[in-house]
Amino acid sequence: MPLHPFFEKMLAQAAALGRPALSAVTPTEARAAFAAMRGLLGPGPKVGAVSDLSLPTRSGSIGARLYRPEGQEVGLLVYLHGGGWLCGGLEDFDGLVRNLARHSQCAVLSVDYRLAPEHRFPAGLEDALDALTWSAANMGCLLGATVPLSVGGDSAGGNLAIAAAFHLCGQIRLAAQLLFYPVTDCAMDTASYLAFATGLPLTRTDMAWFFQHYADPAGWADPDVSPLRQPSLAGTPPTWVVTAEYDVLRDEAEAYAARLVGDGIAVDFHRAAGMPHGFARMANHVDAAAQVLQRAGLALRRFSEAHQPQNPTAETVP
Repeated sequence: MPLHPFFEKMLAQAAALGRPALSAVTPTEARAAFAAMRGLLGPGPKVGAVSDLSLPTRSGSIGARLYRPEGQEVGLLVYLHGGGWLCGGLEDFDGLVRNLARHSQCAVLSVDYRLAPEHRFPAGLEDALDALTWSAANMGCLLGATVPLSVGGDSAGGNLAIAAAFHLCGQIRLAAQLLFYPVTDCAMDTASYLAFATGLPLTRTDMAWFFQHYADPAGWADPDVSPLRQPSLAGTPPTWVVTAEYDVLRDEAEAYAARLVGDGIAVDFHRAAGMPHGFARMANHVDAAAQVLQRAGLALRRFSEAHQPQNPTAETVP
């Protein structure tokens, strides 16, 4: 399927303006360019309540934002945003997260984890682990009841979600992983990397630049950075994953989904035809993106309802 006309037009406008790639500027400039997209995204849907929080971690407090749907929650999703481990924040993913809360009937805790290059690997992963652990222990303070806990993210945030979920196997029961075009490997040599190396919102050069800022090259093959290299993925929670047809990350994310299936994990997989990397944030402009968010939310609700505790009780914090 051809690239969706909305993204063709967006890329043409960027080229006409001479807008540089993220990897052609400094991290500070890349963050400013990423934030400048907020006006294009438009507002997300109304939800029941939104509140800003401070989460304790092993390295100090980090910000987070809790989105609660209208009515009683059936689950809680800890969400880790994309941006190459370097860009992005709570405001940049507000619309995406609102859609997930609305469609899933789950509360969503969006985590403002530390970013590279100021905080290189494993800082972001440690924040993801601490946010999940804290959420499991403090469900009562957040929601007033025990509900199934899930983890999710897009792109680099999907990478952190995968690594954190794997680390916590046997420690915290997770109902699901919810993944949008996650980074799963450092090789950058798949067919999708070769086919879509240039001319799209995320290029091969961009990904190499993100990796260089995130971690020492000697550690790129560490399964905590490249989870596709885990010897076994057994113990991973049931997973919903979407990839984008025009995305360098497509093949490695689909290889991860196939590995999960091979290791006996339930997987709900979709490839979004005609879509580039990052399309899920464009729900206000592209019907297919809105439909994917709805599908993701409904899947999260289904996973959460399948993991409801037999005798739900409120939790309290000492």
